[in-house]
Amino acid sequence: MGGDIRVLLELMGHGEIHNINIIGHHPLQSPSEIKALYPLEEPHERFVVRSRATIQRILRGEDPRLFVLVGPCSIHDIAAAEEYAQKLRELAEEVSETLFLVMRVYFEKPRTTVGWKGLLNDPDLDDTFQIDKGLITARKFLHQLAGQEIPAGTEALDPLTPQYLADLISWTAIGARTTESQTHRELASGLSSPVGFKNGTDGGIDVAVNALRSAAEPHRFLGVDQHGQVAVYETRGNSSGHVVLRGGKTPNYDSVSVAECTEALRAAHLPEVVMVDCSHANSKKDYTRQPLVFRDCISQVLTARETTKESSRLSPIRGLMLESHLYEGKQTFTPGEALKYGVSITDGCIGWDTTAALLRETHQRLSSL
Repeated sequence: MGGDIRVLLELMGHGEIHNINIIGHHPLQSPSEIKALYPLEEPHERFVVRSRATIQRILRGEDPRLFVLVGPCSIHDIAAAEEYAQKLRELAEEVSETLFLVMRVYFEKPRTTVGWKGLLNDPDLDDTFQIDKGLITARKFLHQLAGQEIPAGTEALDPLTPQYLADLISWTAIGARTTESQTHRELASGLSSPVGFKNGTDGGIDVAVNALRSAAEPHRFLGVDQHGQVAVYETRGNSSGHVVLRGGKTPNYDSVSVAECTEALRAAHLPEVVMVDCSHANSKKDYTRQPLVFRDCISQVLTARETTKESSRLSPIRGLMLESHLYEGKQTFTPGEALKYGVSITDGCIGWDTTAALLRETHQRLSSL
């Protein structure tokens, strides 16, 4: 014991009292500086506001369409993402009477242990962690999407990132690993976009229901402002929250699981609105099962419509999520090695041809009533 105290006192004597495990840091450009490179101009702002309003109307049942978040598990190659976006834009116009397509644009990836953390953290995929470059690259791509009138959805992972990007985002997810986090519930309460909270990794709904209740309330928390100054934020609460069913120990997209979720929402006096993630545990981590999950959910929507002869407002399922890329599957990512173009480096994705055929099929099914 005495030896430990002597070592501690020696360290204190040499000023070793803080940043003991920090080996370096450098200032980051402020949100306003990076936004100035790709500013939110009036046409972009009108489009983002309009897209958010459309999703809100769908969630409230005022718009009979379904909204579908569809795109790569993660963005790692901007060229491939741009090609995907163009294909999605053309398809979105084709199915616009029944579906509102939002491109999945995930720049941050939560890791269970270690691994590539996404384009924001490591844009060059070489462990150099050029975060400044990642933020600029991400904002440039979102700016392009808004200019093409392609709505974007993402996951809010780092609590500071929204200050750089959120003005170009139409829908936001809080992931299964962070739904229970107080920091992310507070963050969601201040976001301007609709927010989907995923159920817990074990499949539990309670954490998502509690998150919705929390995010709908006012909060005060620490953050940074547009100039990089630490500030206290006060929110009014986000009323556009909803549950995203992503499965757990077992899938939870079936009609019984959806009914149990809506019962839990009703008991908590929350809107009975559900979005289904067709990937992750709902597909048993097999990307080829996503169309099966998607079709089952559409059948539930159609059953509700056929029963009531009314719009989808009586079906709790208002949104669906697909992991999709130009080409199917996934590839192992090793820094420094060449990658196949248009293939995911995180979760496996269905290919574009399968995606387009599934959404066209869905459009026809929904149009038949």
